Amino acid sequence: MNEPQLQIYEFDKFRVDAAKRLLTKADGEQIRLTPKVFDTLLYLVRNGGKVIEKDELMREIWTDSIVEENNLTQNVSILRRVFGEKPGEHRFIVTVAGHGYRFVPDVRAISDLGFGIADIKPKKTVFENESEKIENQIAKDKKRSIKHEKPNRSRLVAVFSGLISLSLLGFYAWRGNEKSVTAPIKTVAVLPFKTLAAQSRDEALELGMADTLISKLSGGEEVTVRPLSSVRRYVALEQNSVMAGRELGVESVLDGTIQTADNRIRISARLFRVSDGKQLWTGQFDEKFTDIFDLQDSISERVATALRIRLGGKEKKRQTENVEAYQLYMKGRFHVLKAIKSEIATGISYFGQAIEADPGYGFAHVGIADAYRAMTLAGEMPANEFLPKAKAAANKAIEIDETLAEAHSALGSILFWYDWDWNAPENQFKRALELDPNSSDTHLFYAHLLSNTGRHTEALAKIKRARELDPLNLRINALEGLFLLHAGQIDEAITIFQKTLELDPNFRLANMFVARAYIEKGMFAEAIAATRKARELSAVATEPIAYGSYAYAESGNLVEARAGLDELIKFSKARWVPPYNIALIYNALGESGKALDYLEKAYAEKDVRMVFLKVEPKWNNIRNEPRFIDLMRRMNFK
Repeated sequence: MNEPQLQIYEFDKFRVDAAKRLLTKADGEQIRLTPKVFDTLLYLVRNGGKVIEKDELMREIWTDSIVEENNLTQNVSILRRVFGEKPGEHRFIVTVAGHGYRFVPDVRAISDLGFGIADIKPKKTVFENESEKIENQIAKDKKRSIKHEKPNRSRLVAVFSGLISLSLLGFYAWRGNEKSVTAPIKTVAVLPFKTLAAQSRDEALELGMADTLISKLSGGEEVTVRPLSSVRRYVALEQNSVMAGRELGVESVLDGTIQTADNRIRISARLFRVSDGKQLWTGQFDEKFTDIFDLQDSISERVATALRIRLGGKEKKRQTENVEAYQLYMKGRFHVLKAIKSEIATGISYFGQAIEADPGYGFAHVGIADAYRAMTLAGEMPANEFLPKAKAAANKAIEIDETLAEAHSALGSILFWYDWDWNAPENQFKRALELDPNSSDTHLFYAHLLSNTGRHTEALAKIKRARELDPLNLRINALEGLFLLHAGQIDEAITIFQKTLELDPNFRLANMFVARAYIEKGMFAEAIAATRKARELSAVATEPIAYGSYAYAESGNLVEARAGLDELIKFSKARWVPPYNIALIYNALGESGKALDYLEKAYAEKDVRMVFLKVEPKWNNIRNEPRFIDLMRRMNFK
């Protein structure tokens, strides 16, 4: 953009210094803008009062690159928030439907020496000009109606149609250019909403808003909504929503921003079509925080209208009317999703507070169940200590609301890992899928049960469906590889693991699982490297030590294998160590008697890893041992 001599512009309570590229308030506060946002502002200010076509703006702002209209829309949206515009105000920037934008305030241009040169007067909007035309036409028609007893019906129809068109244009301008999609969209991703100021971010609220809207929109029968597990990585303030939608493999993306002050919350939400970046709908909502539930209802209903879908009778219940309980629940979810022992413990505390605030809050009880399960699996804590609590919480959630799919899914998973009665969890998974057939988590949990009980064809079909629903979920991808490994498809498993690690080289499960596959292929050096990486990624996990020692033993390095065994035994004197992992190393060292002793210990202590006894190929050498056969019988494996 070529800079003219005039460098300073004033309007309302703001000053734009083009030379210093600064936007300043009257009180001296400087507002930081990204380069392209500042360029957008400067061009609008210099052309104050004119309707600037979108194409013209994009050519001027992005002179050396081709970008999507979404980039311009985002810039304008940021400027409106900076100016503090309320919904429907348009005190600063008016959107002229089908054309572009007009900068509204009187702009005073100042020379380099500080002398006022000119006031840039705003011109009438397209709506104002059109309104005058129609009003003039009405006046003329009134005169004609006095002279002529029968008015010209076609002219009245035309005028009436014009009034309706004007009203609709005005309505959509006021609502923020709300539009509907020409054809129904089948897939949507709701990204974490962003707090405008980085220093005042509330990530629990950002994720919580997305989580709630995902839950509400998932109740529709005509659209697939990506779960929180897939979208929660898109939390960066500068995230390009359309690019995220393409990565997630969806047709549309909903994102938004959050502002909170005192007891109020303002939400700006936008819906984009991913194929071309076109904005399909936008809306602004300003409510008391105590009315946040109504706000979420409004957003989900209007998004459903824009997508031309029905939320239908399967829309998920709110579960609580207590805003305090809801806020505590969101904080709990935020911490548990980090999958770190200390964070999970913090999450459990928040869920407990949510239940104190509202004992009938079903989702909070499900949160407790998920958190205790995570503490056992990710934190390698004794199942006897945590899974009974998880089971009780899941049962309580079902008691509160039998139609809560998440509660049935959580209970099924807990029964799988802890009770070892394979029919009971299957029944829970079936019920959960009746209530929510598009739950990727439930399909995943069900696939795990099917794989570990030897029903490999069914397991691979279920995990495929989970991946279709949530294609970027690292856990789903890694477990699909594990199920392929247990089905004897080792090369296919390694391919899946490698693709998963391309998505995230630091994903612990993928590093751990690929080591198991490398061992089966005799690729011991690769297996050892993968277990080392997995160990670096988790301070508490002993599984990498167990499988690394197994690989050392199989490669003939018995010294390193026994060093790993000694390390685990030493750890077990200070904290609980899964006996199953110690048994693995003894078996690799050829000490099958001690391996079986530790498997007995694992059974007695309800070590969750015992669910792999049927399908883990590393036990194949002792499957005919009477003690192993008896363990299989007690585990209810056929």
